[in-house]
Amino acid sequence: MGVFERYLSVWVGLAIVVGIIAGSFIPDVFTALAGWEYAHVNLVIAALIWLMIYPMMVQIDFSSIKDVGKNPRGLILTLVINWLIKPFSMALLGWLFFKGLFVDWVDPQTASEYIAGMILLGVAPCTAMVFVWSQLTKGDANYTLVQVSVNDVIMIFAFAPIAGLLLGITDITVPWNTLLLSVVLYVLIPLIAGAITRSILDSNGDHTRLDSFLGKMKPWSIIGLLATVVLLFGLQSQTIISNPQAIVLIAIPLLIQTYGIFVIAYWLAKRIKLPHNVAAPACMIGTSNFFELAVAVAISLFGLHSGAALATVVGVLVEVPVMLSLVWFANRTRHWFE
Repeated sequence: MGVFERYLSVWVGLAIVVGIIAGSFIPDVFTALAGWEYAHVNLVIAALIWLMIYPMMVQIDFSSIKDVGKNPRGLILTLVINWLIKPFSMALLGWLFFKGLFVDWVDPQTASEYIAGMILLGVAPCTAMVFVWSQLTKGDANYTLVQVSVNDVIMIFAFAPIAGLLLGITDITVPWNTLLLSVVLYVLIPLIAGAITRSILDSNGDHTRLDSFLGKMKPWSIIGLLATVVLLFGLQSQTIISNPQAIVLIAIPLLIQTYGIFVIAYWLAKRIKLPHNVAAPACMIGTSNFFELAVAVAISLFGLHSGAALATVVGVLVEVPVMLSLVWFANRTRHWFE
């Protein structure tokens, strides 16, 4: 990993501090930026999200889908965790904590927005960082590519219906037009743009130009993430300063969800006798989230100042150190699968 990826938790933490301080001293600037929107989509955030997502989509080689049948058990495990378990367990935990255990500390409207942000995280399976987790656990890189590619194709069609269903179950009004627009804007178009770019740069098949392009774009992708964090926490600064416990309250169910899903996935991987180089990446894909998409959709649906947007950004803060701890655990338990 490069310096950006290796210390991502540190950069996110610093971006949060910068955002809170800046939002306290120059609130008018953040208010002006929040006003730059069209069709409920903030143009500044949209540009930053694209800066994050586009390089990730260029990495995806959809020709790898032809190899989907070579080891179907790992793929089936990933799909079951991502689409049949994780979204619903996230919604259940959100409801349990913010409609039950934390009901005395959070007002009903904010609680609903926190739940919505958690749901959007749960419905968005990881696309980019999982390549890092796979590499760190000595996973099968080609098989990881197959799993990510299949999940991205499914996400085009499944993200909006599952998110809409779960948001409706938690009594949140779903603006379907905005939700569908978000899927097109932040999933479909970047996927197409990434596929076209990859086809042009890798036309000779030696990956030289492609690797050079990705190397140049990687820092910009992280910069886009950090700028988004600064902007979101700048807009939320007054709320956070007056109510810092919000970060802790959101982080608790997210931590339980992440570790809980990994335990389920890892146990199932061992039961179905997957080799470790397939099991570890499969579990990482099922555990981690496409937080860039979740952030973008939360902002589009609920606004920059919303609790949903805050919940998705807390997801960024929680995920990176937690996933690194799971990488450590997976490496220490490699012998379970030998």
